[in-house]
Amino acid sequence: MGEAYNSLLKRFDVPVELQTAYKKWLRFYLDFCHKYQRPATDRQSRLAFNEKLIEKDQTIEARREAWRAVWLFLQIESPTRESGAIGPMQGAGEVPDSSPDEAMSWPMLYERLTSVIKVRHYSRRTLETYRHWIRSFHGFVRNRPPSTLGMADVRDFLSDLAVRKQVSASTQNQAFNALLFLFRHVLEREFGQLEGVVRARRRQRIPVVLSRQELEAIIARLESPCALLAGLLYGCGLKLSEGLKLRVQDIDFSSGKIAIHDGKGGKGRSVPLPQKLIGPLREQLQTVKRLHGQDLRAGYAGTFLPDRLAVKYRSAAKDYCWQWLFPASSLTEVDGREFRRYHLHESQMQRALKKAVCEAQIGKRASAHTLRHSFASHLLAANYDIRTIQELLGHSNLKTTMIYTHTLQPQTFKEARSPLDM
Repeated sequence: MGEAYNSLLKRFDVPVELQTAYKKWLRFYLDFCHKYQRPATDRQSRLAFNEKLIEKDQTIEARREAWRAVWLFLQIESPTRESGAIGPMQGAGEVPDSSPDEAMSWPMLYERLTSVIKVRHYSRRTLETYRHWIRSFHGFVRNRPPSTLGMADVRDFLSDLAVRKQVSASTQNQAFNALLFLFRHVLEREFGQLEGVVRARRRQRIPVVLSRQELEAIIARLESPCALLAGLLYGCGLKLSEGLKLRVQDIDFSSGKIAIHDGKGGKGRSVPLPQKLIGPLREQLQTVKRLHGQDLRAGYAGTFLPDRLAVKYRSAAKDYCWQWLFPASSLTEVDGREFRRYHLHESQMQRALKKAVCEAQIGKRASAHTLRHSFASHLLAANYDIRTIQELLGHSNLKTTMIYTHTLQPQTFKEARSPLDM
């Protein structure tokens, strides 16, 4: 094989300074196929090898070099079948300059999207959102090959969202970010200037805020554990996802703090532990301990752990400190082999809160996020520093926190009155 490959390098006039690199890429490719038990002549093996190079942060030039090296190898294995399988020949005796990036299909694109997002450790929700908008874009361009897409298609798609579908500005921006990620990191092409895009009009909405009396009326109508979760959302200013992802070890009674490890963007922070919730929290921890003991006696595999911790610490999933503070009532089957316990589902809390708001006859469009809005607004009303509130909420930009100033009554100037009341 070595002599045959050397003769091909000479036949196709591969420069001497590149021949060592070609042999290196071929050796990597064959080792990859052997490790993952893939046939070396199969096209899917080459595409999977390209994905592995992307995970290793190899440049597109390096991947094209590897692609050409493998193409030469395939001339030995099946010259008639593979001679034009990758791309058009530039001339007799020349290695094609094509790469898997130009030959990408839509199924391959979605696979690469998942791979690239996981390499960057983005959240599962980001993956779902980006995949949703790319699927919408896929339908809009009527299944045209990804290699033919350009800025005109992006412009038409974003304008269609604003004009025909009349989406909000934030929704259009979300779609724009998904397509920006698609072109830059999946297709690895420059995202040019977008001109002539019809932009949805951005409207500034004042957050819905509940009074203390309204909050008490709603929480009083919630059952356990939703009542405790609602108390944490309001008392600590947590998002619903942050409250549901709390684990036993995140509650520190000695320091009076609650640790948030998986906020937006993977950022962590700590918030004060409300004194009024210490008793309910201790009761909830006892409930978790009893349920955890039952799971261990039944031989269950424990809880779900973030990232690869389950591989690094094989017994951690069964440790009490890693258990969810709000565990689900039912177990989740994993690959038909084992059962693990997940946390309470978002929809369960959302349904319970909606029912409580209706029963309390609150005339406001309240949701789980309204409790977080109320936390920030009430702290502002109590003259807390805006920077402190920004840190407690985990906002990266102070402008995001400043929106809550619109929920307060003016304190530094004469309050406006209607002429009818003068």
